[in-house]
Amino acid sequence: MAEKLKIIPLGGLNEIGKNLTVYEYGGDIIVVDVGMGFPDDDMYGIDVVIPDVSYLIKHQDKIRGIFLTHGHEDHIGALPYVLRSFNAPIYATPMTLGLVKLKLEEHKLLDTAKLITCEAGDMIQAGKFSVEFIHANHSIADSVSFAIKCPIGTVVHTGDFKIDPTPIKGKIMDLTRLGQLGKEGVLAMLADSTNVERPGHTRSERAVGASFDVLFKNCDERIIVTTFASNVDRIQQIIRVAERYGRKVAITGRSMENSIRVATELGYTEIPEGILVDINHIKSLPKNKICIITTGSQGEPMSALSRIAYSTHKQVEIQPGDRIIISASAVPGNESAVNNVINELYRKNAEVVNEFTGTLHVSGHACQDELKIIHALVRPKFFIPVHGEQRQLKTHARVAQEMGTPSNNVIIGDVGRVIELTPNSAQLAGTVPSGRVFVDGYGVGDVGSVVLRDRRHLAQDGMIVVVVSLSGITGELVSGPDLITRGFVYVKESEDLMEELREVALLSLEDCQMRNISDWATIKSAMKGEMSRFLYKKTKRNPMILPVIMEV
Repeated sequence: MAEKLKIIPLGGLNEIGKNLTVYEYGGDIIVVDVGMGFPDDDMYGIDVVIPDVSYLIKHQDKIRGIFLTHGHEDHIGALPYVLRSFNAPIYATPMTLGLVKLKLEEHKLLDTAKLITCEAGDMIQAGKFSVEFIHANHSIADSVSFAIKCPIGTVVHTGDFKIDPTPIKGKIMDLTRLGQLGKEGVLAMLADSTNVERPGHTRSERAVGASFDVLFKNCDERIIVTTFASNVDRIQQIIRVAERYGRKVAITGRSMENSIRVATELGYTEIPEGILVDINHIKSLPKNKICIITTGSQGEPMSALSRIAYSTHKQVEIQPGDRIIISASAVPGNESAVNNVINELYRKNAEVVNEFTGTLHVSGHACQDELKIIHALVRPKFFIPVHGEQRQLKTHARVAQEMGTPSNNVIIGDVGRVIELTPNSAQLAGTVPSGRVFVDGYGVGDVGSVVLRDRRHLAQDGMIVVVVSLSGITGELVSGPDLITRGFVYVKESEDLMEELREVALLSLEDCQMRNISDWATIKSAMKGEMSRFLYKKTKRNPMILPVIMEV
């Protein structure tokens, strides 16, 4: 029986972020992207969400390479955690590898990592796979799509992309090569679905530069601009317009400083001589001669813009009249945090300009018409929409059908679900272990659903600790019950309730003694049950109750 190509998404489907796709054929595996996701609001204490890679750990001897489409966190952010479990060569373009190096250095993994720099047009042999790097446009430099070839056929994996006819740096996406692949015959295409619900085309990055020009021209106030640290083309435009109007530029925010350093070393950002000034020296310059570029476009609590807004930044303090330009749109889920920062800036009498007042941000993802162009060029036999929630995947499936792909040839997958391809068929097969792994501080995977459930419980209803001391000889009550509460009620104003609750605990203990129950687990369970029932009846609340028994 002929070997099948297996495509296994371990992230990036029916969710935003943590993109990771496994390609497996004839005993060889390649991995495309190793991204992270951000925690939901109810994931208390969780810093980062990464894909479950237990399938890759189990089959690590088959992994021939990790291929990265670009350097955004949702495509490279899980690498430091995954590389602790297995090591494989990492193939990526210079900007992407520059950002990966910073990340691995921070986690003390750089010395053991195998990093291979590739350029658009390169072809890498990885076991029975060959992977071709194809130049793409996106909101970060050096983005690529992949043409992945194996004996079954060619699969085009677009990664995140848009078609920008006038990019700031480099050329338009290599549509010619995609067209050639289409003529040669493409078995399947996996394409970015992020913006599929938006009709038309995504605007060119240059449109933002024109808006900056209007905001800098004739402005006598200090200008502070925040944008995504990885968008070096945007940063380049800010530096150019600042130079045009005689302003010096200061940078604040660690990720912004790192990104600019990498981009400058690689020649993606050209900084005119003498334009950059240290953030510590901005007070010596007139306010109409300075532009500050900062992180914090998503309202992150510890970002530079948040610290500036809340007056905890050491070097920058908001002055009345400051013009704050927010050159980014809020990522879904971050709207509240962004609004809080904006309100704080208004409170300090700054002027805030965001995407609602002009073209201050353009997406890095293709809209419907661009996606249709890619479909027309590549003409895949089978189509698999990726990078989106269910509504985006379904919408992209419809667009593919409009472009001539039969509905039976469109496969909407799910995380952990295997897609099997032969030259003439594509179908959903079995599943592999998959899901979300939570990172909390140094702990990876040690916070599971049970711990999260307890954290939600504590956050919603608080906790009560009931402490009793029992005689080690007779088992009789020596002291207590003493009650300690956190996040439930303010004890001084609820003394009667606490006294009643103490009485319930006492009666529960006496009942256990009358029934000659001496097993501590049973006594704890009885106390907990009686106290929970009483509190719910009395308050309609359900705090976590932790009985503690001490032997004296």
